[in-house]
Amino acid sequence: MTSKNSSLKPVAVIGAGSFGSAIANILAVNREVLLYARDPQVIQKIATTREHRGHTLDKNITPTGDLMHIADSCDVIFPIVPSSAFRSVMQQLSPYLHPYHILIHGTKGLDVNIPKGKSIDSVHPLTREHIRTMSEVIREESLVVRIGCLAGPNLAGEMAEGQPAATVVASPFDEVIQIGEKLLRTDAFQVYGNNDLIGIELAGVLKNIIAIASGALAGLGLGENALGLLISRGMAEMIYLGRALGGNVKAFLGLAGIGDLVTTCSSTLSRNFTVGYRLASGDSLDKIVTSMDEVAEGVNTIQIVKKLIVHYKVRAPITEALYNVLFEDLAAEKALEFLMRYPYNVDTDFL
Repeated sequence: MTSKNSSLKPVAVIGAGSFGSAIANILAVNREVLLYARDPQVIQKIATTREHRGHTLDKNITPTGDLMHIADSCDVIFPIVPSSAFRSVMQQLSPYLHPYHILIHGTKGLDVNIPKGKSIDSVHPLTREHIRTMSEVIREESLVVRIGCLAGPNLAGEMAEGQPAATVVASPFDEVIQIGEKLLRTDAFQVYGNNDLIGIELAGVLKNIIAIASGALAGLGLGENALGLLISRGMAEMIYLGRALGGNVKAFLGLAGIGDLVTTCSSTLSRNFTVGYRLASGDSLDKIVTSMDEVAEGVNTIQIVKKLIVHYKVRAPITEALYNVLFEDLAAEKALEFLMRYPYNVDTDFL
């Protein structure tokens, strides 16, 4: 049961990255917002200048580094941190959480649950049992029951400028969807609901792979025909992988699937697109990663999904080609040759 007077309480965003800050600004239209950041200098800067990552933050946003204060003050919390840090943050937050809390995350990545001291390369085979979506991490690390996620074509830069956009709030609980819609919907931000939490999470995760491939096409100087080919075959690949990992085909055909895929495959604002573009332009992966101030989730996702492909015998030539470009020094031009020769027999066989 939601605690008394929850409608008057502030809501919280954990993570002051570009997307977390943009969501905080949207939430601030309807509610007081606590924005968590680890770095005391970031907290001080936001408090004094109301600016962060080149954008102005709403006066209804209060920066804080106190997770206990957040849990005590808020019933609804939006964790939006990189997947590599997500479990650690949940472990820090969970002592203060209660069953009445609602968590709606906005992280498009996967968590690998393998024994300490082992690397992903040392686990054979890597299966769905080793992989957690962020909602599954929340469930494992806390008492929270009502869990949801945000996914959709949500480029943080455009959202921060107040441009029209939309998202999906996914949860098996209708109450979570309704609360998410109430908190997030504004004149410029539409919200849709979906009960397939795992499917929507996987759609958001897997499209990052195709976004890297799209950036590589752009870096090679290829045109719209090639992009259309990539997006359509990329969507098919996402559905094959998503079904193998427990998602429903329908989740991939809406805003969080095809909507997000088209957006991130067409935008230089996408971090994953940028990785692919720079790879095709000759930069090394190490150079790209170290020079980016925020995580491109697709790089880690490709490593994980490449291992899953082997076990589940899924046709995923785009992922395989990108893995070889990222981690086996295959030239992007050679990867494209491989993809153009790949023997697709039918257009769509997943409906």
